[in-house]
Formats: sequence, structure tokens, C-alpha cells
Amino acid sequence: MPKKVTPTENTVNCEYKSSIFAMLFRDKTKLLELYNAISSTEFTDPDLLKVVTLENAIYMGLKNDLSFIVLEIRLYLYEHQSTPNPNMPLRDLLYVADEFSDLTKDMNLYGSRKIRIPAPHFFIFYNGEEDRPDRDVLKLSDLYYEKEEDPSLELKAIALNINKGHNPELMETCQTLREYAEYTDRVRQYAKEMPLEEAVERAITECIREGILEDFLKKNRAEAMKVSIYEYDAQKHIEMEREDSYRDGYQAGKDDGYRQIIRTMLSNGRTVAQISAELEIEEDRVIELAGKSED
Repeated sequence: MPKKVTPTENTVNCEYKSSIFAMLFRDKTKLLELYNAISSTEFTDPDLLKVVTLENAIYMGLKNDLSFIVLEIRLYLYEHQSTPNPNMPLRDLLYVADEFSDLTKDMNLYGSRKIRIPAPHFFIFYNGEEDRPDRDVLKLSDLYYEKEEDPSLELKAIALNINKGHNPELMETCQTLREYAEYTDRVRQYAKEMPLEEAVERAITECIREGILEDFLKKNRAEAMKVSIYEYDAQKHIEMEREDSYRDGYQAGKDDGYRQIIRTMLSNGRTVAQISAELEIEEDRVIELAGKSED
């Protein structure tokens, strides 16, 4: 299960870099601003938020998660992503199972008395370069081998596009998020014209001068510079890996996984055409992986 750690407020773990998004919103005042914008509330006391950070919300050396409990009755997990990930509902399930395990560790789960737990909510803040809708809902049931009309276990994660020009109402309500989108967009645009380090330096200098994330960038300029470069490089690395994977085809481990699934589906009466449609792979590939010769 994921292991929970409690970071010092407004600091960056020495082993892992926090993303700019996580650095910004680990400030509980800014996190409350974002929460109010998402939830259409008007809370003013940041101490209403009990912040928890999960160790396994780390990818490519970046901590991207912000998990917190509001008024002890709702549990929220916010995660920032620059690359779409359809597996987020499964990851969220693991996160929340760990948190519930910790919250109930001293309670009698086998007794007759009902145990109360905070209602979980999951949000993904996406700002990658791939075109995505303003709002999307990812479901755990979308990952099941077979689709079910009424799955016994479901988890829904709401993905919000926070690139500049998207979700205007949300951006209008949350100034910090709007300024973050502006800063990110400038880094991305300038990196097309000049070396990355120069692009980040120019974006930081301009934003400070124009009052965009001014206090944050002044206070954390050196760290923001390093993390922005790291984030951008990490995103490009992921994109290159995806392109390489596409060109090279399925790796041996993925082949084995598909082979098992396909053979199981065939034994359950599925046709090659049905399997092709459900797994979204070519019929010839289904036949190849199943070791089945064409009739």
C-alpha cells in the first residue's frame, strides 16, 4: 500500500522535486483558493484543510499530488499531470484505500457500530500539450476486462484542462491557477524559440515584472527555475518514449499480457472481431497474439 509522508509546509523534498503546481498549492491559502473555485464554496480559514501527501504519487522524480481532508467529512485528492493517464482511477483507488486504512486503524471494523469515513473526491489537473477537453470523467470501470452495466466497484476522477484558454470560469475564480497557466504557457512558447534554460529565465523575469505569480517566483526563483526545466524535460522524455514505443510495437511484457487476455476471451466464446473491437487492436494482431491461424 502507499506509504504516507508529511512534508514541511512550503518546502521541497531533497530527494524528489515537487512540480511547480504542487509547490504553489502546498501553500494552504492557495490550496483553499483552488478548493473554493472547484467546489463553489467560500471558506476563508486555511486550517479547515488537513493536508496529507502520499509517497507513491511520484513519477519521473516529481511529486504531483495534493491530498487533503476538509472539515473531516470530505477527502480530496488533486493531482497534476502533463501527460494523459487513463489509469488514474486505479491509482486513486490505491491512494484512498491507504488513507482509509490509516484513518480507521484504531477502529473496530468487525463490530456492529457503523464507522464513518470522509467521502472521497478525485481531480486531475492536466496541462500537457496534447489537446484534451475542458472536463472529462475517468472511470475505474473503463479499465475492467469486460464492461459492466452496474459495476460493484466504481471510482470516478474528474480531469480538468488547465491550459491557458481552457475552463475560463474556473480560471476567473482562481487567480493563482490562472497565473500558473500563463506562466506555463510562456515557458512552452519561449522554449520553441530558444534554449530551455533561457526560455524559463525569460518567463520568470517577465512574470515577476508583470505581477504573475510574483511573490512565489521571487521567493522561490532558483528552485522554480530548476523544477521548470526538469518538468519540461521530463514531459519531452515521456513523449519520446511513447513515440519509440509506437514505432517499435508492443514490448514482450505487453505481448504476454495481451496474449493471456485474448486467450481467455476466446475461451469464453468471444470472436476475433469482438476482441479486436473491445481491445482496440487489429484483428491480425489478435490472431498473432493468440497463436491462432486464420480459417
